[in-house]
Amino acid sequence: MISATEIKRGTVIKLEGELYLVVDYQHVTPGNWRGMVQAKLKSLKQESVVQKRFRSTDKLEDIFLDYRTMEYLYKDGDNYCFMDTENYEQISISKEAVADAMPYMTLNSQAKIAFYEGKPISVELPTSVTLKIVETDPGSKGDTVVNVYKPAKLETGLIVKVPLYVNKGEIIKVDTRTGEFISRE
Repeated sequence: MISATEIKRGTVIKLEGELYLVVDYQHVTPGNWRGMVQAKLKSLKQESVVQKRFRSTDKLEDIFLDYRTMEYLYKDGDNYCFMDTENYEQISISKEAVADAMPYMTLNSQAKIAFYEGKPISVELPTSVTLKIVETDPGSKGDTVVNVYKPAKLETGLIVKVPLYVNKGEIIKVDTRTGEFISRE
């Protein structure tokens, strides 16, 4: 059991007999009331997203997950094929389980896959990834202002706002938690 204030993004909890993945959370202290945690939870069974509010004193059932480092190999229809880097076993994971992570994953990139009772349920990415820009407006000499941005399409199809001085073909670092540009590589 964990306290409601200990949940974080990516935590899997059991509520009313069903597994939920914490998609987002916020600690709220409204005026002179007691603190609470407002959480956005994704049902791993029904794939629906619900909002729940917990008191800071509430106890939640934390689920033990088995994490394996796996390499993304290819897309097969609505499924994605991953390979375990230790025993080379290949598994197919549904689009719903990995939908949030795929805009940050290129072929042969690695991620931690969470398993519950032998079934893959979510993907845990590193905090930042490097991706190549395949499409953006060209920069011109003198575009060194840092607080003006333009859209750039990355090799995975993700669109990120980048500074004007960044050009097509460059490799950039992107924060996987927020989807924002961090730096050029």
